[in-house]
Amino acid sequence: MSFAAPTHPQNPEGDPGADSARATARPPERAPGPDSAPHPRFTVGFDLDMTLVDSRPGIHRTYTALAEETGVPIDADLAVSRLGPPLEDELACWFPPERVPAVADQYRALYVRLAIEPSLLLPGAAEAVETVRGLGGRSVVVTAKHAPNARLHMDHLGLRADVLVGSLWAERKAEALREHTAGVYVGDHVGDVRGARAAGAVSVAVATGPCPADELREAGADVVLTDLTAFPDWLAGHLAGV
Repeated sequence: MSFAAPTHPQNPEGDPGADSARATARPPERAPGPDSAPHPRFTVGFDLDMTLVDSRPGIHRTYTALAEETGVPIDADLAVSRLGPPLEDELACWFPPERVPAVADQYRALYVRLAIEPSLLLPGAAEAVETVRGLGGRSVVVTAKHAPNARLHMDHLGLRADVLVGSLWAERKAEALREHTAGVYVGDHVGDVRGARAAGAVSVAVATGPCPADELREAGADVVLTDLTAFPDWLAGHLAGV
């Protein structure tokens, strides 16, 4: 199927603070990169899904297969329209709470087989990461996704980030951003804006995910770009003014 730009999702539980609270149940997952020491000049953080990678095709395939295996109807179209919060939040819309941990493991196993190959780089993604490297900085990907599966995406698509940290959502992303001294965090969701602000980093939002530009601005993004093709010029100007 084809994927049009999604509309902004509602919180599956109807509680604006519930997504952040539920995310605290999983500890951050760290996947080693080629260099784990903070760069003395600057570090840029990036979200993964719908910021660097259009993972909707693979996620749709995985939810469809999960529904077939479990016999539980899942609206895969709806699920891929509201990417951002942790997997467990979405599964809680379709399964009773006691089943969510086991079903999450089942989903992640299917993901390895079904979701990596069909997912694509978003416009400007590779250039954005390489621009950071070319200007002498470091890049850290901080995502709510299971870190081993995030690493599979990055390796498959040739994204060369210095550090990858998984299983962090919204304000908890600030833990990794502060640890790696990221002065900028780039993401597509209002949860990414909240993470950047909690870390004291410049929030650069891209309107390539479920949240429209106006909502990203209202959430407190310092900069809103249409997509990452505009990021290299923005970063060069930002660094010139630092």
